[in-house]
Amino acid sequence: MTPGRATGLRLSLALGLLLVLISSAMAKDPFRVEQIQTRLDGGVYYLNASIDYRFSDEALEALDNGVPLTIVTHIQVRRVNAWLWEDSLLDLQLRHAIRYKPLSARYEVYRIPGDHGRGFETREAAIRALGAFTDQPLLNQDELEPEQEYEVQIQVALDIEELPLPLRPQAYLTRAWKLSSKWSKWPLTP
Repeated sequence: MTPGRATGLRLSLALGLLLVLISSAMAKDPFRVEQIQTRLDGGVYYLNASIDYRFSDEALEALDNGVPLTIVTHIQVRRVNAWLWEDSLLDLQLRHAIRYKPLSARYEVYRIPGDHGRGFETREAAIRALGAFTDQPLLNQDELEPEQEYEVQIQVALDIEELPLPLRPQAYLTRAWKLSSKWSKWPLTP
């Protein structure tokens, strides 16, 4: 083998390995927190966030067949560089669901608890709405120490426990149902 061919082969192998690593990294993180903004209004911090949901084909098929999918959004406000055992100033879990209503041929996004939500003509529009958080109250300004820096941390995940009982064993054993994001950290700024 000539030196030029050996170099080309090594380069091809390295490029192939890089593509495999990138695709496996993307597969591990099907949900992604893309943007977080906080604002201070009347002494209260509010959160606006954008989350990109990339459901697996199996989850989308279940949704299209009338199975509601429940998403848990875990929000924390912590001091920057806090020790692991330090309490969070805020530790909140919000639950939202998306479901298809076959009689009306519409998708619905709603908060749990509650049964009234917003209807959408398409699945894509419903998933976009599911990922939009607007004016979620976090905490009061007086709960923060002025000399400290704080951050908002968010993680989202599909709640397998809310799936119908016959689907749960498959969901526990199949990667296609292990849908979540990594923890995203953003500075808490007014």
